[in-house]
Amino acid sequence: MSNLPRPEYPRPNFVRNDWLNLNGTWDFEFDDEDIGESEKWFISHSFSRKIVAPFCYESEMSGINDKGAHDYVWYRRPFSVPHNWREKRIKLNFGAVDYIAKVWVNGNYVGKHIGGYTPFDFDITNFLKWDGNEEITVKVEDSSFNQKQARGKQTWIGEPFACWYTKTTGIWQTVWLEPVSEAHIQKVRLTPDLDNGNIKVNVLMTQKAIGKTLRVKIKFEEFDIVETQFTCLDSEMNFALSLLSKNFEWKIKPWSPEEPNLYDIFLELIDDNDAVLDSVRSYFGMRKVSTKNGKFLLNNRSYYQKLILDQGYFPGSLLTPPSEEAIIEDIKMTKQLGYNGARKHQKVEDPLYLYWCDKLGLLVWGEMASFYEFTNEAISQYTREWQEIVDRDYNHPSIVVWTVFNESWGVPSILVDKNQQCYTVSLVNMVRSLDHTRLVVSNDGWEHTDTDLCTIHDYIESGKRFSKIYENKDEVVNGAPASKFIFAEGFSYSNQPILITEYGGIAFSHAEGWGYGNKVTDEEDFLKRFSEITDAIKSFDYIVGYCYTQLTDVEQEVNGLLTYDRKFKIDPEKIKAINDRIV
Repeated sequence: MSNLPRPEYPRPNFVRNDWLNLNGTWDFEFDDEDIGESEKWFISHSFSRKIVAPFCYESEMSGINDKGAHDYVWYRRPFSVPHNWREKRIKLNFGAVDYIAKVWVNGNYVGKHIGGYTPFDFDITNFLKWDGNEEITVKVEDSSFNQKQARGKQTWIGEPFACWYTKTTGIWQTVWLEPVSEAHIQKVRLTPDLDNGNIKVNVLMTQKAIGKTLRVKIKFEEFDIVETQFTCLDSEMNFALSLLSKNFEWKIKPWSPEEPNLYDIFLELIDDNDAVLDSVRSYFGMRKVSTKNGKFLLNNRSYYQKLILDQGYFPGSLLTPPSEEAIIEDIKMTKQLGYNGARKHQKVEDPLYLYWCDKLGLLVWGEMASFYEFTNEAISQYTREWQEIVDRDYNHPSIVVWTVFNESWGVPSILVDKNQQCYTVSLVNMVRSLDHTRLVVSNDGWEHTDTDLCTIHDYIESGKRFSKIYENKDEVVNGAPASKFIFAEGFSYSNQPILITEYGGIAFSHAEGWGYGNKVTDEEDFLKRFSEITDAIKSFDYIVGYCYTQLTDVEQEVNGLLTYDRKFKIDPEKIKAINDRIV
């Protein structure tokens, strides 16, 4: 398995030991005329190409590297199910497929999923032959030009332009098999209650689990904190476990970027004979996110967020990180530059990225990829995908903010249009109802409706001009400091924490491509402008954080602190010194 691309376990906050990675070489075909389904390619077809999954055909690492518009593509690969899984149910899992996926096993249709950024699975047990010669076929539909489809930074005009880049089509996260008993755990939601020293646990199981025993064990490092068990009276169990030991003094270890303390949790489903039917391990962090008097609070203390915009693109693999090591290195370099968080921009990130943010200590603002045409079809699908996003990522302590829209993309008339305003309000409240442990931003940048944070995008170059424009807080929140009104009509500022969540974007004159404002000539010129504007932001007590654009160059956009291939443009210690400086 170690020779496969992306060999690591793909779901690190819900781990089972038995699994089979299906990454690697698949048969592949373009279907530009969309004839494959009518000709039953899922039963028989001579595929003319090979592709390396989970890399999209547009990327170099796929082995194809075709940047053309191919809206219908097909995948096929043989596989064999381990013999010792014979008495189990077999699940086929996809981390993410952009955009519509239809799946067949041995010529039998097993299901469909719409949405390019969230996982899905099918129980394929009844379609298996168990003869060592199984076959999966996947048809993917991904419109190259449809603006009603959530596409984020993927171009819709055929070629990259402005701040939109090469698109991603098809399988772009890991595909894998796993065996489960008929009685098994389907989902675990872990909600930290820092104030009371509890972890609230919600466990969803199959109906066959009713009457079985659920064993739960919690550890912190080498210490056993909790060990208990319950009889499953229903397929959904809810309970709270105290992390305060009765036998010896034990203080709660909160999670933060400075001290990313994680608790391990182990869940086993046991039958009457004490046989283990299912075993899952996960983890959680005891952290609390809140606001008070215009401040952002982490674990009940005011916390200044120093974020960097991170779009999660890679030169050889686009949206798919080329390796786990590449993920770790991006996080380490972010921290090396003096940032304590990342605003993941227009991408639902790989779960391995979130896992390593949890482990290494980095705040994350989660954001969905935007659609660009406000229609009933668009808002219906966008709502479903947001439900799936929160469901997938609920347990990651690093995520502290959800951003449901960015710069009015998808809701271009939100300033005055009541329908678009109402939709953002409803989506904000839906996300809050699914997850009350995080803050929600309605429309990052400007034209806010109902929002927990007031976030502003401003690429002004001069620190002096910034200081002049932002010296009066009331004029800022009630006006349009960067030409866009901060709040939509009918909405107003109500003492939310204020952050500058896009600024900078400085590019060098020798780099081919674009940045924000005038380009700089050398490191000295860069540091002068970077320090002046950053210090200006930090000089205002009412501004409680910032987000610099951006971590790396991406294709034609060359305003990163690193090149696209992850080389520092500026001594990172000099950037860190400015970020750490108290003004």
